[in-house]
Amino acid sequence: MREYFELTKPRVVSLIVFTAAVGMFLSTPGLVPWDILILATAGIALAAGAAATINHFVEQRSDALMARTRDRPLPTGRINTRGAIVFAAVLAIASMLILGVGVNVLTAGLTFVSLIGYSIIYTVFLKRRTPQNIVIGGAAGAAPPLLGWTAVTGEVASDALLLFLIIFLWTPPHFWALALYRHQEYADAGIPMLPVTHGSKFTRLYILLYTILLAAVTVLPFATRMAGFMYLFGALVLNAGFLYYAWKLYRHYSDALARKTFFYSIQYLALLFALLLIDHYRVYIHEALQSTLY
Repeated sequence: MREYFELTKPRVVSLIVFTAAVGMFLSTPGLVPWDILILATAGIALAAGAAATINHFVEQRSDALMARTRDRPLPTGRINTRGAIVFAAVLAIASMLILGVGVNVLTAGLTFVSLIGYSIIYTVFLKRRTPQNIVIGGAAGAAPPLLGWTAVTGEVASDALLLFLIIFLWTPPHFWALALYRHQEYADAGIPMLPVTHGSKFTRLYILLYTILLAAVTVLPFATRMAGFMYLFGALVLNAGFLYYAWKLYRHYSDALARKTFFYSIQYLALLFALLLIDHYRVYIHEALQSTLY
């Protein structure tokens, strides 16, 4: 069971589920109904796990060539190909049933499109054909907060698309930082990541440019009144950190700095969405603290 659980990329899925949950809470001024929260979270998590498992299946040969991935269950033979395919199918079917029957058809449909986008369009077609693979394929990874929003409201709103845009712009600098210090492994596996096809300096410039664009877009929730000053202040601090890493990476590269940038980007996204959530319920939190004190 532990090996099958590893196929779902649990650490990646946990961030996906968190951003989806934030999308649910931001979609309503009150609290999310418990049945929707539980069913939508389960359905989105299962779909993400299915997509990750398909990714493991498709990439098992290249995974065996890379130090970062060679110990995964399929390259090592701890799980066979048939077991992985059946497991992915069970997760995907369960996800569609939960979302389609228990949540709404729109969320089920968008989740299915995201699953196909990541596991088939990105993994099978884009990843080995273009250095812009992570930019185009990033649309699937940016979907969770949008899915959370539609799970509660049953419709796509402009604020939900803004959350989508934030993750979409975050994905390239996040992943390219990893690709920089793993570029030789990608080259050996025949995967045309940007550092392999265009070199380190070009990739570092693009990381900086995307980070600047991301910093600008993360201010928009305040401009659209989706979030208040608490979020704005926190976002500015987080963006200052990301821009510092991106600029330093561009000017004075080292593998250690690229690794720090990659891990900071994960913390950045989690904290940014946590700020959105806390800011959204700041009135409720204030009232709860007042009642506790008095």
